[in-house]
Amino acid sequence: MMDRCRCCVLAGCAIIVLAVAAVEPVSFKDTFIKDCETKAKSTHCEEVWSAFEQAHVNQDHCQVPPEAYDHLLLSVAPPQPNENRMLFWSEIKAVAHQVAKGCYQMLSDTLLGSVLDGKVWCGKKGSKETFTVGCPGWSFCVNNTVKSFWSRASAAFAAVAKGKVVVLLNGDSPTPFNPTSVFARIEVLGFKRDRVTSLTVVLVTKNEVGANCTNASLDNLQDQLKTGITYICKKMTESQLIECTDANRKTCEACW
Repeated sequence: MMDRCRCCVLAGCAIIVLAVAAVEPVSFKDTFIKDCETKAKSTHCEEVWSAFEQAHVNQDHCQVPPEAYDHLLLSVAPPQPNENRMLFWSEIKAVAHQVAKGCYQMLSDTLLGSVLDGKVWCGKKGSKETFTVGCPGWSFCVNNTVKSFWSRASAAFAAVAKGKVVVLLNGDSPTPFNPTSVFARIEVLGFKRDRVTSLTVVLVTKNEVGANCTNASLDNLQDQLKTGITYICKKMTESQLIECTDANRKTCEACW
């Protein structure tokens, strides 16, 4: 009987210890630093975290403008140009990731992009903490912490684009060049004429139906391109694009 009681007590202790361990959360900072070191392979992650934190801590989560991330994105961890290998996209993220893998650089492949993609964070007035719950949604307010970061990061990424640039647009949309998209509002306006030589638009459709290169919205895109940047357009089905990309993975030869 004593042995049985002793076992029950020990088992109970083990359960309590496990329960305590299970509720200990991993802080946002710990996750940030770990992803910075492993995904981005950076050696100055503490400095990056400090600049990131300064942009939003002790701030109302709806009053963090894109400019709050200037020091982080322009000085501490700016995106690095990858000439002729920078890929942009609009409303077709999954396909873009498949095409880019191993051959092209997307915003989510940059140091901060790889660390923060898919994450939510915000600050709070009067607090020095970074929170991951109770943060406003993307469209809840204009200057929320996450939306402002990606707006500023998109502008920084476009500003360093160099050489032949590619954008994948959703050819199944009636307006592939959506005026409300990040690409239209921020990225295409950020291309510099002394850096970008051409922009290739690839209209990706599920089948042969859908928009083509005469779509009216693309006229607006051409109007927004700075003088001197060559405009090229091609339509491809999703299956054609993925099949060609996979076949050319070793050489990274363009499929458009």
